[in-house]
Amino acid sequence: MKFSRKSVLWGVLLIFGLTVGGAALRSDSFFEIKKNFTIFSEVFQEVTVRYVDDVNPQKLIRSGIDAMLETLDPYTVLIDEAENQNLEILTTGSYAGIGIEVGARGGRLVVVAPIEGYSAHNKGVRAGDFILEVDGIAVDNFSVDDMQSVISGEPGTTLVLTIERFGFDEPIDFELTREKIDIRNITYFGHLDDEKTIGYVSLARFGQNASVELREAIVQLKADGKVDGLILDLRNNPGGLLDEAVKVVDLFVGSGEEVVRTQGRGMESNFVARTESPVFFDKPLIVLQNNGSASSSEIVTGALQDYDRAVILGERSFGKGLVQVVRSLSYNTSLKITTSRYYIPSGRSIQSSQYNPENPNESVQLADSLRNMFMTQNGRKVYDGVGIDPDVEVSSEQLSLLEIALFRHSSFFFFANEYRSENSEFEGETISDSIFEEFTAFLQRSDFTYETRTQRNLNQLKSQMSEDDAAQLRDELERMESYLSEQKMKDMSENEDAIREHLFLELIARYDGEAARLKSSLSKDPSVGRALELFADEPQFKSVLLP
Repeated sequence: MKFSRKSVLWGVLLIFGLTVGGAALRSDSFFEIKKNFTIFSEVFQEVTVRYVDDVNPQKLIRSGIDAMLETLDPYTVLIDEAENQNLEILTTGSYAGIGIEVGARGGRLVVVAPIEGYSAHNKGVRAGDFILEVDGIAVDNFSVDDMQSVISGEPGTTLVLTIERFGFDEPIDFELTREKIDIRNITYFGHLDDEKTIGYVSLARFGQNASVELREAIVQLKADGKVDGLILDLRNNPGGLLDEAVKVVDLFVGSGEEVVRTQGRGMESNFVARTESPVFFDKPLIVLQNNGSASSSEIVTGALQDYDRAVILGERSFGKGLVQVVRSLSYNTSLKITTSRYYIPSGRSIQSSQYNPENPNESVQLADSLRNMFMTQNGRKVYDGVGIDPDVEVSSEQLSLLEIALFRHSSFFFFANEYRSENSEFEGETISDSIFEEFTAFLQRSDFTYETRTQRNLNQLKSQMSEDDAAQLRDELERMESYLSEQKMKDMSENEDAIREHLFLELIARYDGEAARLKSSLSKDPSVGRALELFADEPQFKSVLLP
């Protein structure tokens, strides 16, 4: 092909123009950066020197950094030294500690669960123990993160944990040794049917070795029985490591298939991840998800849906399709920064359009007609803009106002503390009438109450009344109060079955651990029940995956 002298000249001018234009743009950007840094430093200096009250420079700067990052997206954040530990746990799969999960109940720090096989569990620390001191230092004003930092440390070092246990008049001291704690990604796995043909695995996170644990769980299920179908539970799985998500898909899809691609501004932000191994598990697969399934969970469900490899059952996923990388900064801090977006095999983004990049605090409702359509491998229609839609929808059970109040007041938790201290064993598969009566008596002793919307409106009305109006309406107000009390008693009766189930799960966890709680909850789980129905009806299962 020949080029005229004129066309070559125009090409040179075009390249020259782009180069000069790019340089001009960079020059403008550098000028804006320098100008605003100068303004920022001058404002900071004036405030720290001349403001009417003393200011904390560190707090002032951190507020400025946080406010700046909030204008970008919800996931670009500055990570301080304490949060770096949580990041290390995710990437390495372990940490050095005493083996307890710490939580807050009623404004106090409490042992949610000791991890089996480690120091705290072996020495007799129990779920429900309130933490009073660590090495003689009171923890009254500690947050959960503060507590995790204190009990973590070098393997082999010791600490004294002082706890308060219901039924004991005096605090109890435990001398515990820090050791390497391996974090398990799988919280429970087992067979769901008596014939041992349907396997179940609950994958709580995509931390280091998540795919290895899943492979090992399936191998163990096959050794214990058959696995003609598998339920992979990703509900409330917030995600984690991208490469572990790819390796999980690799277990169920043939080699060389695209799992996810990322697209960003820089070259290093653009890549394609593919499967590498032959199919490990080729039997029917159902994946459970809900609104709490995000990021790596959505990569797995989205890829398996795009290849028509699994039936996705449950609720619409969270819709987090933004990719973050962690950049190390000075003074043991890091910046977790969004660099690209995820796209799954069909080409759709899993990022929900309800997030507005122009205003992160504003939700954007996208009409179904405006969503982009894509096709799965079998030709099924799928759409972007809202995360991953399930193939079979099963909604989570909604808690009643009474149940929410019981959880908010930690009533099940505190009753289990009391019951465990007075009873060495807990047997049976349901809550007996005597235990339920003990629980209702416990609620009365602890002055448990809750406010309905009607009660709240009535209290507001009474607070705005004059003394004369209140006196004139005294009989009517008393009747309304009496009616509301009767309604609350009715609520207890109507929700008795659900309350018994919550109470049973709390007690079984207190005696047999968190795995026992999860195992027991599956028998009445509507999503698990629907999945078992699909496995039992092969034509219906196959029809879900067809156009």
